[in-house]
Amino acid sequence: MSHYKSNLRDIFFNLFEVLGRDEVLGHGPYEDMDHDTAVAVLTEIEHLATTKLATTYADGDRHPPVYDPETKSVALPESFKRSYATMMDAGFYNLELPAELGGQPSPPSLQWAVNELNLGANPALFMYSAGPKFATVLWQNGTERDRRIAQIMIDRQWGATMVLTEPDAGSDVGAGRTRAIPQPDGSWHLEGVKRFITSGEQDMTENIVHLVLARPVGVEGAGGPGTKGLSLFIVPKWHFDHETGELTGERNGVFATNVEKKMGIKVSTTCELTFGDGAPAQGWLLGEVHDGIAQMFQVIEHARMLVGTKAIAMLSTGYLNALDYAKSRVQGADLAAAGDRTAPRVTITHHPDVRRSLMTQKAYAEGLRSLVLYTASVQDRVAMAAAEGRTDADAERLNDLLLPVVKGYGSERSWVLLGTESLQTFGGSGFLTDYPLEQYVRDAKIDTLYEGTTAIQGQDLFFRKIVKDQGRALTDLSTQISALIEAEAGNGQLKEERDLLERGLENVGEIVASMIMTLRSSAPGAPEGDVRNVYKVGLNTTRLLMAIGDVVCAWLLLRGAEVALTRLGGELSAADQAFYEGKVASARWFARTVLPKLAAEVQIAEATDLAVMDLPEAAF
Repeated sequence: MSHYKSNLRDIFFNLFEVLGRDEVLGHGPYEDMDHDTAVAVLTEIEHLATTKLATTYADGDRHPPVYDPETKSVALPESFKRSYATMMDAGFYNLELPAELGGQPSPPSLQWAVNELNLGANPALFMYSAGPKFATVLWQNGTERDRRIAQIMIDRQWGATMVLTEPDAGSDVGAGRTRAIPQPDGSWHLEGVKRFITSGEQDMTENIVHLVLARPVGVEGAGGPGTKGLSLFIVPKWHFDHETGELTGERNGVFATNVEKKMGIKVSTTCELTFGDGAPAQGWLLGEVHDGIAQMFQVIEHARMLVGTKAIAMLSTGYLNALDYAKSRVQGADLAAAGDRTAPRVTITHHPDVRRSLMTQKAYAEGLRSLVLYTASVQDRVAMAAAEGRTDADAERLNDLLLPVVKGYGSERSWVLLGTESLQTFGGSGFLTDYPLEQYVRDAKIDTLYEGTTAIQGQDLFFRKIVKDQGRALTDLSTQISALIEAEAGNGQLKEERDLLERGLENVGEIVASMIMTLRSSAPGAPEGDVRNVYKVGLNTTRLLMAIGDVVCAWLLLRGAEVALTRLGGELSAADQAFYEGKVASARWFARTVLPKLAAEVQIAEATDLAVMDLPEAAF
């Protein structure tokens, strides 16, 4: 039996009943992807993910890749290879490709709904399949040569990697020292070592194309310190004919010199890559322009959305696994009959704290799904504008604001809830490999770390997406939330929850105002200021990230509850009746149990001082 439990019903609810994606499906660039086709695609992929892709999830964990230091290659388990072939043969990646590359144009909201299903079933499989998506970066930024390489990557289903991190630089990308040396034939030779490279080596595709950030040397107008001195290079594992794509049989000088032994997602090879040790590592400058960090951020932003989607997909299946277990696990008497030794034993869904736990899991899983798909709907606006030859600056700013929330908030909430609630529902059994929860917990922790840690997401949110943006996107978001607060939808049944949302939104505003005031006082020359006050801001950026996530999820859940209450006024099947009642219940639960805590976060933020920064290291 598959470990994966999808929630296609809730995906449909968000896409069509709450977010109204029929506004874009079947229109403009998506004329061939109408409502019925989208439903068919999601239904087919849900079946594939549940019955095929998910079946090797545990086996890949139990039999991780084997690294051969002599050949500097890895061997993946055969069962995993078969699942990978099944996934690639299904061709779902075509949904993310432009028509010029043979893709089936579809809106981002549909793409991310599809991605949730694949990531929930077997996340490592999806990570290995990055080649076609990364090829679009070459297509969008490249010369005719690069575009030909992009087409070859798709036609031959090559793998691909994003290569940023270095051993001594870590998250400080601008401290990277890998060098790129120009050659007379127009190519470059790269020298250096990169670390934590996902899918850096594997034996499932005939070639791997590495997109490598490196620092050009000896070139006027290129190079220099920091991220602005970095350029992006196309570096293949095997040399190939740039016209036909056929391999020449010659190995390029980029090798996996280590494969990390990890806590989770073990079947995903996380590699150390060494360039130019023993043989030249030949590469080509993408687009023949030295604009590496901007080009790479096209990959990074997609990766951050992917990480958030993976996180919520795992929380959702974790919750649904816990729910199934709780419905069948008989233990203890009903609490109301605890004094009666003869009282019948009941399933644990009768116990109050188990219900508290299950409703908490349900509310967050559904709220986070809404967060991902709402963000994707904003990306729909960006994509539709681009297709029409215009720019939707408001949508672009709002998407920028939401990405660190999807990644940072989504990964933190999912990882914590999987461990403290989903696994806990199983009791001691959850600690065993008999059930998937222990692997979920291990596999989910990385989501808070890679593609920018939660601390980095919090700093990005405040300093770049709020302060640098002058609060425009945040004001836009706040206006949308206020519109629901002021509305009378829900037949008057959500008044208390709207009041809680209003106060929560005010709390976020108070935290932001306090942080901005503190930041201003740290500016040189500020009256009675202190440059060290910026530390107070840094102590609260993650707090703000989580607070905004709570408010946005509450807002989206309440939007869903309004729709559900309207549906409950009509003729429904028993299944739909239960579904809509559950939507109202989870929204109310989230509003009443999560939002009141934000008042305390305001007090903590406003009372922040420099005591912890003044503490000598020895005191820790």
